[in-house]
Amino acid sequence: MSLLVVGLSHRSAPVSVLERAALSADAQIKLLQDTVAAEPAAEAAVLATCNRIELYADVDKFHAGVAELSTLLAQHSGVGLEELTPYLYVHYEDRAVHHFFSVACGLDSMVVGEGQILGQIKDALATAQELHTAGRLLNDLFQQALRVGKRAHSETGIDRAGQSLVTFGLEQLSSGAPADAWLKGKRALVIGAGSMSSLAAATLARAGVAELVVANRTFDRAERLAALLAEQYGQRPAEPDDVDVLARAVPMESVPDELTRADVVVSCTGATGLVLTADLVAEAVEGRTGAPAVERAADSGSGSDSDSVRSGLPPTSVGSEDGCPLDLSAVQGSAVQGASGFSVMGEAAVAGMDAATLEQHAAWVDNGTVDRREGRRTPEIDTDAVAALAAAAATLGRVPERRRPEPVAEVPRPLPVLSLLDLAMPRDIDAAVHRLLGVRLVDIESLAEASADAPMAADVDQVRRIVSDEVAAFDAAQRAAHITPTVVALRAMAADVVASEIARLDGRLPGLDDKQRGEITQTVRRVVDKLLHAPTVRVKQLAAEPGGAGYADALRTLFDLDAETVAAVSRADDDSRDHDSAALGGLDFGRENFDSNNFESAENRGRA
Repeated sequence: MSLLVVGLSHRSAPVSVLERAALSADAQIKLLQDTVAAEPAAEAAVLATCNRIELYADVDKFHAGVAELSTLLAQHSGVGLEELTPYLYVHYEDRAVHHFFSVACGLDSMVVGEGQILGQIKDALATAQELHTAGRLLNDLFQQALRVGKRAHSETGIDRAGQSLVTFGLEQLSSGAPADAWLKGKRALVIGAGSMSSLAAATLARAGVAELVVANRTFDRAERLAALLAEQYGQRPAEPDDVDVLARAVPMESVPDELTRADVVVSCTGATGLVLTADLVAEAVEGRTGAPAVERAADSGSGSDSDSVRSGLPPTSVGSEDGCPLDLSAVQGSAVQGASGFSVMGEAAVAGMDAATLEQHAAWVDNGTVDRREGRRTPEIDTDAVAALAAAAATLGRVPERRRPEPVAEVPRPLPVLSLLDLAMPRDIDAAVHRLLGVRLVDIESLAEASADAPMAADVDQVRRIVSDEVAAFDAAQRAAHITPTVVALRAMAADVVASEIARLDGRLPGLDDKQRGEITQTVRRVVDKLLHAPTVRVKQLAAEPGGAGYADALRTLFDLDAETVAAVSRADDDSRDHDSAALGGLDFGRENFDSNNFESAENRGRA
């Protein structure tokens, strides 16, 4: 059997495809059950977050496994196989292990180095164990990935380079300003009470928001989260640096009213439809400003907004008309100009005039601007300039613009009155709110674009070396583990032989006392152990090397070991692993801890 992963992520698929392919909790369970029921797969686990969907399986056939896993992903995601296939990636055996360890270290995350992925891996393993779809391979793989991720975060500075998706999103909302300073004193609304929403709420509270409201479909969960936030971040007079957060819970029905009061909204629910529509957000803006929310004009600048801006600009200066040889009223109203404001010294004013009039106009311009220059040009230079203009007009049919253009008036844009951060997949907030004036929306799609240009941390290379080392160690351990049941079966067979021979000796020498029988038994066992020690140790070493998988078969053949006995040892080993994992509850990452430092560390769950 071999490890196979088939999936898609923000690196292989556009957000629109990821959004449609998102799996609900029920869909993930059904996918796992159908995968292990399929012929090529013996084990399965699903890692589904807001920016990746990956199906891990232990398969006995590569091509059949790829076909089956791809088909199952398409069926349970609701996206057609033909449409989904171009965005899928496949990793097999050691490449699959390398990919998964890179994911665990945050190297494949939208925000490089973020630690929330470890909580998601832990949740995926727990689900597979609960459904009994994870066997020896996937249990070993996922638990080792958790250890590798912890090692990367503890031995390198990847934590300093990485941010949580929440922090990164809030920094995008603040337009580059420090998120903590930007959030200070604002009113915040968090929609949802899951792991990512809890992280968002803690981040907002730590930044010093004046008020924090939590809305959730299950009101009890919102109340618990609000109570924990109030306890963790409430005012403590003995520590003046602490923030004073008024945290409270509201039902989902109160969201429209809370929108009219909130400055910042973070939404991350498991809803399959929109939580905030464009109309709802527009009504909230109108409630905040007292004026109807209007849409931004198209980016081309040809819309009504562009026209209104143009009409509000001051007219271009026409300069002084004294002594000008032009008929200004005729030129200003001409179709050539097309606008009432223009410069009498510019191209539009003199276009089409004959050479004699051009010379008069040039002389007038020169005389009219003498006093504004540091020094007056000589008559010879003026004559040359006029001649050059005349020649250009005769050749081109127009006079080139030589005057510096008038400065364009800057039109101030209002600051947004409502900032929205959508971290859900599929999206919670209608993308159409992008067009509403006074609203700023940052969602998974815009975060993906922003993170593409984010600088890589200097510690990334060190993390990659850790991943490579751990992949080699994992592969060696798996190869060695593959031969262990055979070695155990061999030693069990030897023990049976010893017991049989001692029983036969008792029949032939019934006069032996207990001391003599014990000495003989111990001697025979030592002989067998010494004979088997070197071969079994050496075969484990050889099996751990590349290409060592065949040593188990060779050992079974040489000693005529029963295949069913070896399989029974392997099953017993798997049962023991499952029992130990259930008893220990996996690796404890403190996922319910609300300590501020842990919300953005590897110990936290979340939908990164």
